[in-house]
Parts: sequence; C-alpha cells; structure tokens
Amino acid sequence: MKTATVIGATGLVGGHLVRRLNDSSQFEQVMAVTRRVVDFGIEKVINQVVDFNDLDSHSDAFTGDVLCSCLGTTAKQAGSIEAQRLVDFDYQWQIAQMAANNGVKHYLLVSSAGANAESNNAYLKMKGELEDAVSTLPFERISILQPSLLLGERPGFRLGEKVGSWVLPALCKLPFLKKYRPIKGEEVAQKIVALSSSPGQSKSVYRLDEVFP
Repeated sequence: MKTATVIGATGLVGGHLVRRLNDSSQFEQVMAVTRRVVDFGIEKVINQVVDFNDLDSHSDAFTGDVLCSCLGTTAKQAGSIEAQRLVDFDYQWQIAQMAANNGVKHYLLVSSAGANAESNNAYLKMKGELEDAVSTLPFERISILQPSLLLGERPGFRLGEKVGSWVLPALCKLPFLKKYRPIKGEEVAQKIVALSSSPGQSKSVYRLDEVFP
C-alpha cells in the first residue's frame, strides 16, 4: 500500500481529498501538510505542520509515494498578486523540487483551466509557469488537473465565486463554453484518488471537458 502527502489539505479540494485517501484501500497513510495544527480526526491521517516561509527546514515532510498539490489562494485573500504568487507558484515549486529529490514517484497538481505561461492574465500565467516548471522534474509520473471554477463550502466568503456558481452553470451549457463550467471540489478529489490508485502515462494533463463529462 502507498503513502500520500497532501499540501493544501484544509482547502476545498484538499479537504475532500484527505478523507477520500483515508477511505481508499490503496493507501495506508496520509500526510496532511498544514501551516498550523489541525485535528482531522481520521484514522490514517497524520498532520505535519510546516513553516512555509522556511520550507528548507521541512524537506523531510515531502516524501511518500504520491504528492498531491492542492495549494492555492486568491489575490484578495493574499493581499496582492505578488503575495498570491508566493503561494500559487513559489511554495509549490519549492515543494515539488523537494519531493522529486526525496524520491516521490507520482506528482499530482491541481492547476486551472486556461493555465498558460504566455497568458496576459497574471493568475493563468503563474499556473502555466508552475505546470511548465514541475514538468521538468524527474518524477516517474506527473498528473496535472485543470478544473474551472470549484464549487463547495469554503471557510471564507468569495463573492466572485458565489456569483460564478450561479451564472456559469447556465452559460456553460453552450458547447463552446463547456470546458469552463464549474465543478465540485469533491469531484476533483475523487479524480485525484482514481489517478493515484491506477497506472498512467509519465505525464498527463486532464482538462475539464475531457475528464468530467
């Protein structure tokens, strides 16, 4: 059986993922990496607290068979686009490098629909840059998921996402907008567990309209 490490374990996707990994017979241990102590109250889950501003001191936290990167924030929550980039690119890139050096075999990244390193949109640009960067690392397998707007209960209220959850489902019935339709965070978590529990190609990118019909 495998050991999985999850960063972003208290977020929308990460929270569901930790519980689904715990329920999977393929995994004997789940390392949930967080900034502060969290009592998940789940049998297989071990909470690993790290200082994200001093990741070099916590390199041994990023081990196991599978690393699931579900970390992310918004510019509003972070305070600026530069602060958002620290979370959405810098932390994740550093952690991915550590995991590769520690011999983690399978790296799974929750990215975004439209991610493109050449984009004029700062968010999509940093997501695309991260995809490109981690793709150079010597993991045996890399799986990148590109969901659109994520639906589900979050700790903080996000007006833009709330409005999007009302409007987008109707708009995205149009064929050319299908790939941008919202998806539940739990569905993404379910897909991650399925990918991490079965064989696959050395690198695969899973776009919303191709994976979640």
